[in-house]
This record gives sequence, structure tokens and C-alpha cells, in this order.
Amino acid sequence: MNEVQKVSIKQDPLYQLLREGDIEKFNQRRAQGEECDMTYCDMRGLDLRNMNAEGIDFSHSYFRQADLRGIDFSSSGMEGVSINGSKISGTWFPQALSAEEILLSVVHGTRMRYRQ
Repeated sequence: MNEVQKVSIKQDPLYQLLREGDIEKFNQRRAQGEECDMTYCDMRGLDLRNMNAEGIDFSHSYFRQADLRGIDFSSSGMEGVSINGSKISGTWFPQALSAEEILLSVVHGTRMRYRQ
């Protein structure tokens, strides 16, 4: 039987910068080529505005009531992500996510699924 991975607070240094609210330093370190693992991360209630999300895999992460306004997730992995109650004005999502999937996740907390 496969063990189900759960959302958690990881020790990844870049993830910790997001939790501390240091978006500027996060963006700087990513621009210098530093890698990060953002899958299965607990992002509840974080203010992530201005975060450079280009190419980051956020699959199966939990963004309940996070501030995601203006973030460009168009090249990010978002499969299985929940954005219940999040602020998403001006946010770009991957084309593989339908508006219905996004709305269901914001309103009901469902995990978003990519179109087949």
C-alpha cells in the first residue's frame, strides 16, 4: 500500500523565507539559481504577493487564505493545490486549470485538477 504524503512545514531554506515573509530575499536567491522543493507545502495564510513563481512545482500544496494577488503561476505546477479562501485577484494560473477548477478550490477548498 502506498503511503500518502501529507502537507507539511518543510525545512527547505527558500520555503522558510516565504514563511517569514521575506519575498524579496526569496526572489533574489531564486534569481541566483537556488533550487527549492515546494511540493506538499503548507502555505496557509501567507502573503506571497510579488513572489516569482516561475517554474516552481507547488503540486499538492495548501494555500488556504493566502494572498496570491498578482502572482504569475502560469509556468508553475499547481496540480492538487487547494486555494480555499485565498485572494487571487490578478493571479495567472496554468492553462491546464479551468476557471471552474479554480473557483471550486477558492470557494470549497477542493484540490485543483488539470484538464485531460
